[in-house]
Amino acid sequence: MNASDDTAEQIATRLDGIVRRQRRAAKADVEGLTHGRFRVLRTLDQADRPLRLSELATQLGIVPRSATSVVDDLEAGGLLARQPDPHDRRATLVALTPAGTDLLIKFRRNRRDAMVTLLDRLTPAEQSTLLSLLNRLADD
Repeated sequence: MNASDDTAEQIATRLDGIVRRQRRAAKADVEGLTHGRFRVLRTLDQADRPLRLSELATQLGIVPRSATSVVDDLEAGGLLARQPDPHDRRATLVALTPAGTDLLIKFRRNRRDAMVTLLDRLTPAEQSTLLSLLNRLADD
């Protein structure tokens, strides 16, 4: 292993640790919200309209059967609701409920607060540099 490989491994390990910490903090006081369930809620929140299950599955990169089981769980928890598609009586749309929106807000607030705590260790200039570097790495 050369120095570059070692540095890459150290960075990967640190990023994994930060992501795990963020997920744990975000789930505080948010019972039963797995990463997969959060992705469903987030996708529906970002959509400009209710989605068909097949659309939701496509956007998540999962098979429709998997989306159905997550949607069932979230619907049972009152976080989303199915509704008939007004353009196709055979199809069903899925949308967030107010409780689902509230849960997302709480989750995001917890995640943000945890990041603020981490970032308090850095000066404003260091925070700006970190954001710039992460943006460069995130660019496709």
